[in-house]
Amino acid sequence: MDLNQPLAFRVRPKTLEEFVGQEHVVGKDKLLYRTIKADRLSSLILWGPPGCGKTSLAKVISETTKYKFTKINAVTSGVADIKRAIEEADNPLLNPSGKCILFIDEIHRFNKLQQDALLPFVENGTVILIGATTENPYFEVNKALISRSMVIKLEPLKKEDILKILKNALTNKEGLGTFNIKISEETLETIAEVSNGDVRTALNGLEVAVLTTKMNSDGVIEITNEIASQSLNKRKAMFDKTGDSHYDNISAFIKSMRGSDSDAAIFYLARALNGGEDPVFLARRIVICASEDVGLANPNALVIATSAMQAVTMVGMPEARIILAEAAVYVAKSKKSNTTYNAINKALEDVASKDTGTIPMHIRNAPAEGMQDFGYGQGYKYPHDFPGHWVEQQYLPDKMLGTKYVVKGENDVDL
Repeated sequence: MDLNQPLAFRVRPKTLEEFVGQEHVVGKDKLLYRTIKADRLSSLILWGPPGCGKTSLAKVISETTKYKFTKINAVTSGVADIKRAIEEADNPLLNPSGKCILFIDEIHRFNKLQQDALLPFVENGTVILIGATTENPYFEVNKALISRSMVIKLEPLKKEDILKILKNALTNKEGLGTFNIKISEETLETIAEVSNGDVRTALNGLEVAVLTTKMNSDGVIEITNEIASQSLNKRKAMFDKTGDSHYDNISAFIKSMRGSDSDAAIFYLARALNGGEDPVFLARRIVICASEDVGLANPNALVIATSAMQAVTMVGMPEARIILAEAAVYVAKSKKSNTTYNAINKALEDVASKDTGTIPMHIRNAPAEGMQDFGYGQGYKYPHDFPGHWVEQQYLPDKMLGTKYVVKGENDVDL
């Protein structure tokens, strides 16, 4: 056992039977399981959050396949490293099979030029690509590579899966099996829960707890709840303010406000703030929702949201959280109307796609002397000169007469 290597590295599975979790893709009789077992692998993109088993699955494939296996990291490698791997794959002395499995960790960090360099070799079968990414590959990976690969979506590991891996680490001689450790089921469950689907976090926390705790007089390392908590970071949120989860979370936040679920809105707001989201960005989303989804059902919602955005800009975090929460709850609890949203969208569609005619002459501007002689402004009725400050006259172009854009909704206030 080499304690210089992290526990997560030492207890990685070597076979599909040892691999824990992701049953939906590597369970027996699933397509990927059968493909690996038959050594008929095609290029793969493994997409999932940190600690879900992407690298472990690639390691299992490397142990199972008969092809040469080369691993590079997109952060530290470039086109030259790709070419070197291809040259070795093409060398009959170094690689009699003529094929190579090229595992690229964090493939989303490769630029377009680097990704393009892979294309011809993936296409002709010289390289079987296995790319691992935490980002949505449909946004970050070359479409040509996507079309030539099978995209496998991996999920955060379940609590039961992480618990199983932790128990294996405690008994595995490559893991912590040589230590005399006492730890309760409850403490192990706490570690699994706090890791939030990231097995690497769970294993690192367990290892820190064991290596930093002194043996008692009986030669036992006793890991209590308190020791485990001190060895782990705070519960990790599955959130990346620049990645796919950013868009998912903000979508859920907006849809919760639109759906009048104030509890869900507060939850997604807290998730965003915990993940480091810009509070001004969140305030802008609330302003948009106040106009788009509340609208004329409660025009005051836009006033509240706009005031909140201004206050957040002036105050900043951490107090801005309270302001954002107030505005989000107000918008969520308000009655909803999309009257103005529908109205402006329909009008924009008309002006972009139809012959909408010309502006009536009587409501045109006549700033220069002589323009009135051509009909500009002629016959305009000034509404304030009439009872009730209103008078019947034509405003829409002739071709648009009778068009209705603003159709009062059932929740709209009377204006």
